[in-house]
Amino acid sequence: MEIKGLVGYRPTVEAVGEVTAPPYDVIKPGTPLENVLKSNDNSLFHITLGPTPKEAMDSLIANGKIILDNEPAFYVYEQNFNGKQRTGVFVAASVSEYAKGEIIRHEKVFDEKVKGRLELSLKTDHSFGPVFLLTKSPISKIMDEIKKTVTPLYDFTTDLKNTSELHGIYNRVFRVSESSPSGQELKKALELNPLYIADGHHRYHTSLLNNQTHFLTYICEDAEILAYNRVINGTKKFSEIKSELNLVKVDKFEMPKKHQFSIYSKDGAYTLDAKNVPTDVVGTLDCSILEKEVYPVLGLTHDMIMDEKHFDYYSGDELDKMMECVDSGKYDIAIALHPVYIDELMAVADAGLKDSNIVMPEKSTFFAPKILSGLFIYRYTQK
Repeated sequence: MEIKGLVGYRPTVEAVGEVTAPPYDVIKPGTPLENVLKSNDNSLFHITLGPTPKEAMDSLIANGKIILDNEPAFYVYEQNFNGKQRTGVFVAASVSEYAKGEIIRHEKVFDEKVKGRLELSLKTDHSFGPVFLLTKSPISKIMDEIKKTVTPLYDFTTDLKNTSELHGIYNRVFRVSESSPSGQELKKALELNPLYIADGHHRYHTSLLNNQTHFLTYICEDAEILAYNRVINGTKKFSEIKSELNLVKVDKFEMPKKHQFSIYSKDGAYTLDAKNVPTDVVGTLDCSILEKEVYPVLGLTHDMIMDEKHFDYYSGDELDKMMECVDSGKYDIAIALHPVYIDELMAVADAGLKDSNIVMPEKSTFFAPKILSGLFIYRYTQK
């Protein structure tokens, strides 16, 4: 495992707010968020999702919105949101095959899903969105000391006109030269342990297929996983099958305890306890239990999970939106789950090193907030 400082382009201090954008995969066509980003000529959106990415990048350079920075450096990134704070660091980490166990995944990846990202990398010779990694190395104390002693390079609040979960987040970024004592301390700590992919499996897979030596990543020691809840239309109505489930009527639709499901329908809220909790690392996850014990009763199969006619997904802090989906008749029921724990995710990832078929179920983890793209535009090298 090799950790290096980043080289490439970064926004000017004055332009960082208008250049940076949410990750490409959370920008849905026709949404208010897309409209806000499209209307901003200097948004990274025109590179990551626009029709002419190379020209859009050249325009940002020509207009002085992004500047070249060839001194290898790490970027400590602090996000302040809803009274909470998360700090991680942008670095370049060496690309290696999964079997080496240096970069550990917990999801299946598919070559066809990275075609667009690979084309973008090849057209621009740069990477724009980081892979979100977790480490067991003790880097939080090092980053805290950096925040105390280094003046922030960027200090701004994201303004996305209330169209994104990233709107209103207060961001601070601290630039640390790789050659500095703090930079060397970070580098050594990060090279001690394997890195776990939290979010961005297909971004990492792109760097593998692109034969890169290193990839752009954001690494943190602590991260909160939100529940990944779902609204559902079964092939059978909930009202027809609910007598088959051991439901308990409750007053409020809220996040349930572990190995319990909270269900909301037009006739109220219920809880449902798991009947059987397996001991294997995947089977014990609540989303696995839900698929085994509840989906068949609703007439649902695994291949329907990504079908919007049957499922849509919301993070753990969006219960009100889920209830609206049911009240409006768009979906029959809403089901809330308890969040997956970090150690559960790592246990699945570690087991996957011995058996590549062991992966987290789809739509089982949601990391929030997302990480802004464009805080650094990494110039990668190929093997």
